[in-house]
Amino acid sequence: MKLVPTGRRGLMAAAAIGVSAACVAALAPVQSIASSHREAPLIAGLPALDNTDLYAFVSPDAPNTVTMVANWQPFEEPNGGPNFYPFAEYTAHDINIDNNGDAKPDIVYRWTFTTTYQNTNTFLYNTGPVTSLTDPDLNVRQYYKLERITKSGKQTLLSKAPVAPSFVGPASMPNYPALSNAAITSYSYGGGGKSFAGQADDPFFLDLRVFDLLYGGNLTEVGQDTLKGYNVNTIALQVPKTDLALKGNPTRNPVVGIWTTTARASFDMKTGKPHGKYQQVSRLGMPLVNEVVIPVGRKNEFNATTPDKDAKFLKYVTSPEVPKLIKAIYGIPAPAEPRKDLVEVFLTGVCKACGPVQADLNSQLLNKDAKKFTPSEQLRLNLGVAPSVSPNRLGVLGGDFAGFPNGRRLADDIVDVTLRAAEGALLPGHPAVVDTLGDAVNVNDHPFRTEFPYVALPNTVAVNQS
Repeated sequence: MKLVPTGRRGLMAAAAIGVSAACVAALAPVQSIASSHREAPLIAGLPALDNTDLYAFVSPDAPNTVTMVANWQPFEEPNGGPNFYPFAEYTAHDINIDNNGDAKPDIVYRWTFTTTYQNTNTFLYNTGPVTSLTDPDLNVRQYYKLERITKSGKQTLLSKAPVAPSFVGPASMPNYPALSNAAITSYSYGGGGKSFAGQADDPFFLDLRVFDLLYGGNLTEVGQDTLKGYNVNTIALQVPKTDLALKGNPTRNPVVGIWTTTARASFDMKTGKPHGKYQQVSRLGMPLVNEVVIPVGRKNEFNATTPDKDAKFLKYVTSPEVPKLIKAIYGIPAPAEPRKDLVEVFLTGVCKACGPVQADLNSQLLNKDAKKFTPSEQLRLNLGVAPSVSPNRLGVLGGDFAGFPNGRRLADDIVDVTLRAAEGALLPGHPAVVDTLGDAVNVNDHPFRTEFPYVALPNTVAVNQS
């Protein structure tokens, strides 16, 4: 996250208002900036369980549906053989939906994965060119069960759906787009839906060189997409709006809250098999919360906490650290506290009754049939806002109400929006410089697909060559 205005002139202006070695040292406590890429100490050692980013948007080519994209396992270098990057087994990969505002899941979509081997007497992921998901040369195969869980019980939507394999390379998989598309699986429940699980280009884009003494010590190292060339494991789901909305009515109840979790059972070291109940070990809703809002001493706790208990983290939203750092480094005044505008963005959703941002946008308080509301950290989406004909990367800040923080599209520029919001862009009278802050990385390194699952195909070029 570049804590400076975009453009060379803006960079030099920022330098003129207070950069010093002592100020740069103030950045030391910040542990990670990438959106949930290795954000907490414990989960950083378990990358297969680390959910990295969550996206949710009204499907641009199917506007009666919603698409949710959730990613796991950050920083997948394409040439990661011989094992490459399977989804974790004995693990619940969940997308949680809160449609009544009580901060508890009303619907849980759960993916659980199994792995099979055609030949255990070889080290190879594939033993020859792979032309289909059932090709005998595809040695390592994964499948998943997809369940829809509510208070009424469990409904199995898919029982043995195929996973798109890691992209080994063009010699091994000469038509990888066909393999990826073959992993799109449809089901009929609730009016029908689509599911995908497989590898993709990491859609998040940003410059992470803040750790090189604040972009080289003189603010000249900017504009590099740190995640360029890396892949990620993607789960995507497309469902009718009626399947998500409270009482199945997106007209009366248009707003849903969404977050992802990873949960795993304990393991018996003697048998190598899991036992006991699932335990939540990772969590993600709004991007950048666990990275730059929650302090390092409580990041693991946040990952294990359910949203209905989020009140204990409130002070980190009302008195955030980032504006204080920016004031110390660049001299840009920090907005007055408590930050009720950030409470509205991160914990309640935006509505006229919620706080200083006077717009009815994406709070479950707008749902006519909701009865109890509990502030909590979720990615909130108004199903009634139509997809934008001309999307703006700055979402709501750019006048595009179909974008972040009303849900999150793949092309939304999360760093620029979040940084500007932290500096008071939603408040009247904020300094003009706030509207220019950003990291000079404005688009992904690959174009996104125009149809489900929308994510770009995975990279094969080594990161050090990309």
